[in-house]
Amino acid sequence: MKDIRLTPTSYIVLGLLMQVDEATPYDLKTMVSGGIGNLWSLQHTQLYAEPERLAEAGYLTETREDGGRHRKLYRITPAGRDAFGAWLSAELASELPELRDISLLKVFFGADPRPIAIGQLRAHREKLREYTELEQALSGTQVAGPLATLRAGIGHEREWIRYWTDLAPEDDDRT
Repeated sequence: MKDIRLTPTSYIVLGLLMQVDEATPYDLKTMVSGGIGNLWSLQHTQLYAEPERLAEAGYLTETREDGGRHRKLYRITPAGRDAFGAWLSAELASELPELRDISLLKVFFGADPRPIAIGQLRAHREKLREYTELEQALSGTQVAGPLATLRAGIGHEREWIRYWTDLAPEDDDRT
């Protein structure tokens, strides 16, 4: 087994493959856009390169479809399961997440916050609506991890709505 440094993208790929029997990079991309993409941004190209890298290191197996487009199919190996399990149980540092928000950057440098706030309010209200609908759909299911992170997202959106409303107080369309 080749020794490589595992990254957050590595663990995303391993975690997704823990949930399904096998997947193509396109399948992984679809899975990310349906959930993890709401809490962790990554470029789709990473989901094509990372499985190959993990396969070369022995964390995944790679096969090709017999017919059709001969797509690459990946499965997690016991070494991949072990690495993912160790990562899940490892103690986390108490570092805060990195915040990279172009709207806040513009406000910081003196842009008029009102037009920015109006656009941000629209976007955050829409995301809150989406999350709330998803929460209702997941209520009563056995998806504790996704539901817990979804609720964090709901709180996040509510706080952004409060913040941007404070910057555009005459906006009467509050959530």
